[in-house]
Amino acid sequence: MHKFLKLLQSGEILVADGATGTNLHKMGLQPGISPEEMVLDQPDLILELETAFVNAGSDIILSCTLGGTRLRMKDSKYARRVIEINTRAAELARIAASARTGVLVGGSMGPTGLLLKPFGPLTSDDASSAFADQAKALVEGGVDLIVIETMFALEEADAAIKGVQSVTDLPIVVSFSYDRGMHTMMGVNPVDMFKHYKELGAAVIGANCGTTLENMEKIQQEYATIGNGFPLWAKPNAGLPHLVDGITVFDVLPEQMAEFAVRYVSLGARVVGGCCGSTPDHIVAIVRAVKHTN
Repeated sequence: MHKFLKLLQSGEILVADGATGTNLHKMGLQPGISPEEMVLDQPDLILELETAFVNAGSDIILSCTLGGTRLRMKDSKYARRVIEINTRAAELARIAASARTGVLVGGSMGPTGLLLKPFGPLTSDDASSAFADQAKALVEGGVDLIVIETMFALEEADAAIKGVQSVTDLPIVVSFSYDRGMHTMMGVNPVDMFKHYKELGAAVIGANCGTTLENMEKIQQEYATIGNGFPLWAKPNAGLPHLVDGITVFDVLPEQMAEFAVRYVSLGARVVGGCCGSTPDHIVAIVRAVKHTN
């Protein structure tokens, strides 16, 4: 049995990492540059951030590959090196994970930036092929699980899970972003999403990014009503961003995020962490809260 599945079966509450993009911007990532490019240009910064999350107590860290499909990176200067970026990103996360025994690496896979037909130009087969290539590269780099995250359309997430399952039997997390309250921008609701991906073989189902901590709690409640103990994933933003003197700020304090993490666990979340705006300090607080209450 895969290590991730064993941990889920053990009943342990796992803490994932925090934000990649917003923290990298604080560390010098310039606007208009994708975090994936830093995997080759500034790997030390990637390693520094991921190691900080491991030292903060994360049991799972994600590779810097959310936008790592060839479709998302078609206009990047590294468009011809996409496979290398994904493999290298997984390797960097693997190095960071080694700072503490037992830390797992999740291969992050996000939207392509294109809409599938009939809403856009992308075919399901082309999307699945791109996701399959990315997943294969992540597996070669040493990930322990695949995390299909920040999704908003069933059609694209279907293509992603199909692509992943065509190249690996690693456990899959499917996580949607509900940025319209209890729906995604494409109208998907938590109950329909949960039923769909449980049937398609996801090991864990959840939500990330989105809006507020309170809204994430409502989403977890929706999952829980039909989940019957199925393991859930919760990685909310550190609140809603707003501008202060031209700088994007997230106001949720570590203690507030930790309080809500405990609530998510009470609803069935087996993995909790943070998304945009969440720092290693937020993860420290979450670890203290959920590890001391379980």
